[in-house]
Amino acid sequence: MALHAPCAHLTSGLQVNRSSSSVFATGRQLRPATRFSLKRKAPHATVAGTATGATKEFADRFRLNNLSPQKGARRQEKRKGRGYGSGQGGTCGFGMRGQKARSGSGVRHGFEGGQTPLFRRLPKLKGIAGGMSAGLPKYITVNLSTLSKKFSDGEEVSVESLTQKRMLNLSGREAKLPLKVLGDGDLAFKLTIKAAKFSTSAKEKIQAAGGEAVEIPQKAKWTRALHKRKVAAAAAAAPKKAPAPKPITKKAVKQ
Repeated sequence: MALHAPCAHLTSGLQVNRSSSSVFATGRQLRPATRFSLKRKAPHATVAGTATGATKEFADRFRLNNLSPQKGARRQEKRKGRGYGSGQGGTCGFGMRGQKARSGSGVRHGFEGGQTPLFRRLPKLKGIAGGMSAGLPKYITVNLSTLSKKFSDGEEVSVESLTQKRMLNLSGREAKLPLKVLGDGDLAFKLTIKAAKFSTSAKEKIQAAGGEAVEIPQKAKWTRALHKRKVAAAAAAAPKKAPAPKPITKKAVKQ
């Protein structure tokens, strides 16, 4: 099958399906017959950074303009109609009776008719046992920049002195938390700071200024393993008692 000369330049980059018997060309537009189809090759691009120079189609690339939810992830909402003419049956998707078949907004999300709902039944372990304490603060923090403004050379810093200077107003659970000193700011004079913990930068700045960072040991958290070790150590350190003498018994004499 041969094409007319004026339309030869239109076939560049096209694959011609030769299952048809004829092709009609009018002007600059090439129109295929009923059984005739033209397939344009998909553009290719060379992937940079590959030694073999492999090609990849543009359509396969992951781009912002072709992002979409997965098929079946988002269902189309079904608007419930009224009457047989809606095409949804006599009850129109509301069922027979019940609270969900009445007019109005219905019940709130999570309501289960008065019984304890699922979001209150789970998790099984609540409170501290369920991990509630993970997000609670472990220390009372104070920075060196704050201490340099409120204290002078040679003074002692502790939880008591901070409370006296009204830098801390602790109550409830915070009153039992230990003190931690952070290294934000500079310290130009020496201070004796007593705290449960120091950050690395804070300790370096305190010692560089000629001060002293005193770490106060804290009470270890009770655990079953720690308790067993303490009991075993106390039993090993305790003086051993002398064994009690055996009672003297008279043997019966046979006659």
